[in-house]
Amino acid sequence: MSDPLSEIIGLLRPRTVFAKGISGAGRWAVRYAEFGHPSFCTVLEGRCRLAVAGQEPVVLEAGDFILLPATPGFVLSGFEPATPRLMDPDEAAPGGELRHGTPDGPADVRLLGGYFAFDAPDAALLVSLLPALIHVRGPGRLSALVELVADEARADRPGRELILARLVEVLLVESLRSAPGEGTPPGLLRGLADARLAAAMRGMHGEPSRAWTVEQLARTAALSRSAFFDRFTRAVGMAPMEYLLAWRMALAKTLLRARDLALDEVAQRVGYGSASTFSTAFSRYVGQPPGRYARAAG
Repeated sequence: MSDPLSEIIGLLRPRTVFAKGISGAGRWAVRYAEFGHPSFCTVLEGRCRLAVAGQEPVVLEAGDFILLPATPGFVLSGFEPATPRLMDPDEAAPGGELRHGTPDGPADVRLLGGYFAFDAPDAALLVSLLPALIHVRGPGRLSALVELVADEARADRPGRELILARLVEVLLVESLRSAPGEGTPPGLLRGLADARLAAAMRGMHGEPSRAWTVEQLARTAALSRSAFFDRFTRAVGMAPMEYLLAWRMALAKTLLRARDLALDEVAQRVGYGSASTFSTAFSRYVGQPPGRYARAAG
């Protein structure tokens, strides 16, 4: 059975991990500007405060995990008032840990965090289907995964890049499936949390070449056409056929970049009856013909 979550992460192709230890004590606050790349952290011990632009501030406690798929600006701090210091996300952690506030003595909080990049050219579209802030509370497998990612990122062992890519894929899948679906903003997680909508989404992902209609998708979800359309649009944030088009075009870009298939084969794989109808749709959606896109990507 198709798994939309795993397929989307597979298309995002996460890579290039930077990870470090962070600690704070006493009066401290640091500010990071909007970064764009996905970032993550887990709290190893203690507590701190996180204020992400456009979100309500949250208190992070030992075992908590945070994922920011597009990393807007944010402030990380202790609980005593302090003027935030602007930080460089690439700033090295001397001795393996970047310390904020009082330099000596025990830390009030210790975290392990970092960031990575998506290698997909349409990552912005796919990331737009995810919540701006994913907060998973309590100790669990995510903390162990982050420690594995950080250990591998710091080392210089053979196969490092391959291991990191696989670890980050697992980290992403685990964090997204651990996040609460209900009550989240419209997007992928909220759609997959609805069993009926999830059935239709699995159908679109599993058979992108099928000539889907809203009526067929509604039957897959065991809903009337109008109820399915309204429920899908509210939950996912876009209409069913708009979502299907976005998924087909993401797949088409991947196939075109590989340059292993003729244009008519790519067209059939993503649900178009001919190369010409696919070329028209692709050009309208992407802004350039598929042949030119494939040459530029190559």
